[in-house]
Amino acid sequence: MTIEKAQELVNDPVYYGMLMLKDSKSNVDGLVSGAIHSTSDTLRPALQILKTAPDTKLVSAFFLMVVPNCEYGENGIFIFADSGLNPNPNAEELSEIAISSSKSFKQLVGKDAKVAMLSYSTYGSAKSESTEKMIEATKILKQKEPNLICDGELQLDAAIVPEIAQSKAKGSVLKGEANVLIFPDLNSGNIGYKLVQRLAKAEAYGPLCQGIARPVNDLSRGCSSEDIAGVIAITAVQAQTM
Repeated sequence: MTIEKAQELVNDPVYYGMLMLKDSKSNVDGLVSGAIHSTSDTLRPALQILKTAPDTKLVSAFFLMVVPNCEYGENGIFIFADSGLNPNPNAEELSEIAISSSKSFKQLVGKDAKVAMLSYSTYGSAKSESTEKMIEATKILKQKEPNLICDGELQLDAAIVPEIAQSKAKGSVLKGEANVLIFPDLNSGNIGYKLVQRLAKAEAYGPLCQGIARPVNDLSRGCSSEDIAGVIAITAVQAQTM
């Protein structure tokens, strides 16, 4: 970094906002960006200036999904992760994403998280590098957080539909009541949230960030004014609990 480059960057509203958020003497408690910026243009200055939270090893992104007329999850409320940042997390990274997402669910929804590590396989019904990754991620997650309600690897229906869980995943601690869905990679997570948003007419807030030292959240460039207002409200809740 040079003084000339710093003088150039500080004219960028996102960089300037991050500096305000970093400064404990300012009255800024959170930052929302993304309506006219890419995710990288929002998160790069956040990681450069704010850094990661003290108890977090990985920054990740999630969507808070509110599905109307839905009996699954927490009355139709889910967290989908990672749906906006990490392209192909390994098993260790997936366990960190799951831990952060469980905390985000408790923080924003006020209910205990029930975490499903998703796959196209349930309990070894298929075998591949991808399924093995989710099996290993589940093992690591249970070792790190033995009191967390979690299970995997599970197909989506076995994770959220009690009747299917009875046949496909009998004995699962989730009992088909998962409300936090951890996807094997960014492809599936991003496609999944967009499918639910468009086909189920769900409200999709995000990508919301977790693991950054201060509340910073991104928006899809296809967002509406209602989406922006919703993410601002979520950012306010995150700021209040920090």
